[in-house]
Amino acid sequence: MDVHGEPLSPPGRDTAILARLERLDITKPLRRLRFQAGLGYAFDAADTATLALILPAVSVVWHLNKGQTGVLGSSVLIGFMFGALASGAIGDAFGRRRVMTYALLLFCLGSLLGALAPNWELLFAARVVTGLGCGAEAAVISVYASEFVAARHRGRFVGSLVAFFALGWIIAALAGRFVIPLDGGWRWLQVLGATPVLLLLWWRRYLPESPRWLLLRGRRREAHEVVARFERGSGLEPGPAPGVDDMSVPRPRLQIRGGLRSLRGFADLLQPGLRRVTLSTCFLWLVVFFCFYGFNTWIPSLLIARGYTITSSFTFTILIYVAQAPGYYSAARLFARFDQKTVIVGYFVGGAISAFILSQVSTTATILAASCLLSFFMSGVSGCTYAYTPQVFPTAIRSSGSGLCSAVGRVGAIAAPIVVGTSYSALGFGGVFALFMGMLVIGGLGVLVFGVATRNKTLEEIEAEELGTVVSLPVDEVPGTAAPRDRRVTSGEDAS
Repeated sequence: MDVHGEPLSPPGRDTAILARLERLDITKPLRRLRFQAGLGYAFDAADTATLALILPAVSVVWHLNKGQTGVLGSSVLIGFMFGALASGAIGDAFGRRRVMTYALLLFCLGSLLGALAPNWELLFAARVVTGLGCGAEAAVISVYASEFVAARHRGRFVGSLVAFFALGWIIAALAGRFVIPLDGGWRWLQVLGATPVLLLLWWRRYLPESPRWLLLRGRRREAHEVVARFERGSGLEPGPAPGVDDMSVPRPRLQIRGGLRSLRGFADLLQPGLRRVTLSTCFLWLVVFFCFYGFNTWIPSLLIARGYTITSSFTFTILIYVAQAPGYYSAARLFARFDQKTVIVGYFVGGAISAFILSQVSTTATILAASCLLSFFMSGVSGCTYAYTPQVFPTAIRSSGSGLCSAVGRVGAIAAPIVVGTSYSALGFGGVFALFMGMLVIGGLGVLVFGVATRNKTLEEIEAEELGTVVSLPVDEVPGTAAPRDRRVTSGEDAS
């Protein structure tokens, strides 16, 4: 019997369900799931943009210096770091859907508290709470979505999902343009940030749990029902894929741990076969989000420091944020045509060139053009990173791996506003972007050397390649497993 009282089924039954997932095309059910999950990303991005937009206003209201402004600018990211780290283990233990719904509730609560803050210290605390919700949600959404999609569609599907970030930045910039000039406008902008609580009702009613996670928990009947629902919505007859052998899709080689014991999944991320993947992907996130958040958080204030008015800086910021949309969508399309590792390196190169141009120019037109170009490439590499990361970790610890990488990325994102704020007087406008250029070059080299090829491979095939030499099986916690805890396998041997 499994943990829910269901009789344990033969191993082939799991792979039959996985094979059924692999035959699904992108039809109405998956498009609806992408829209629902994408709204979560849109609201996360809108919240981050909201903080960037209210910083100039609250700095004037509370007479903040550049250092204090930088600390406040890092508040959401501090919460984001801890939220992402915690949600990884919780998502592996209790499910992706549950993390997403409770994280959204926490995010909305933090936004309302921020609107009521009487000083910058309490605003900082409220934004940390908001960040906890944002981080927990953002770390799990791409993991969740990737586990529904066939290998041939996965890169483009998750990449286009991440494009909802651009929608959030644009909505926030437009709202900020008209709301912040009002009396107490920075407070009202945060009230608007709490409206995603309405999305919670939709999520709780219609979002299914990940079938891959359900399989690893032994909940095969529920996994079958979820897949059957998507098959019916796609015009397919529910059941095993015709003509597909049960073992044509490799079974997961790393089994999930039960309850809070999933916290030990972080140790599994550093086992042989995964150590290089984990460290290189964490480094990728560190570089990407140092540059992405350093640029997007500070660009309104940097433009004001160049002599532009608050109104004109917000107008420029809207244009810069609009440039994110083609960055995300172009990356999603390229993901479908080329290996994702190559696409990531290409966007790093484009970003480095854009940052170099920004470090050299001085006229309004060239600053705006180069800023839009940098926004395009940074959004592209950010979208690539979100789509790439869930694919390189085994299903049993995919949420933990993505959460850890997201948390490390937020270390860079936290540091960036502080570094920019404290070093601007010494480096100047051009020096700040020269710093970004150097980071982008290093990031591109890291992916080129250590990145994982994922194109047209199922999640189980990628897992088998990474763990085909050494596997770690928590046999004391997996029903029906009698193998020793650590043993060697070959690609044709069943490891579970």
